[in-house]
Amino acid sequence: MRLTLAFTALLSLAGCSSWQPDAEDIEPVPAERVLAYQQPLANAGEVVVTRDFGLRGGGCYIAVLIDRELAARIHVGEVVRFQVPAGARIVSIGTDPLDDTLCGKLSLRREKLAQVQAGQTLKFRVISDNRIGFDIVPAVP
Repeated sequence: MRLTLAFTALLSLAGCSSWQPDAEDIEPVPAERVLAYQQPLANAGEVVVTRDFGLRGGGCYIAVLIDRELAARIHVGEVVRFQVPAGARIVSIGTDPLDDTLCGKLSLRREKLAQVQAGQTLKFRVISDNRIGFDIVPAVP
């Protein structure tokens, strides 16, 4: 009985953390939810954001912001690409301001400073962790 309880508790905690999707399971964010940074630019780089799979917040979109401007609304297992000017960029996630459901009432803001060079691609993951909640982290190949 104790073993069953311990296993159930461990399983419930593990269910809150996210996991990186396999490449074949990732879908692009539909065009109607990509709101900015789609035009090719001279002297630009690319920022790619992928949202992990996971149960926490699975029914909610998360706002992806570039330089604190809403750029996309991303769901689990989706990827979005942005064309951004070279230089220092703030890549962040937050509560979706276009969501008028309970999901839109949450408080979320995580930011990373990205030094984008012309021709460079920087990749980030949106993760959910059972200790810290949502975060945006550099993707490790």
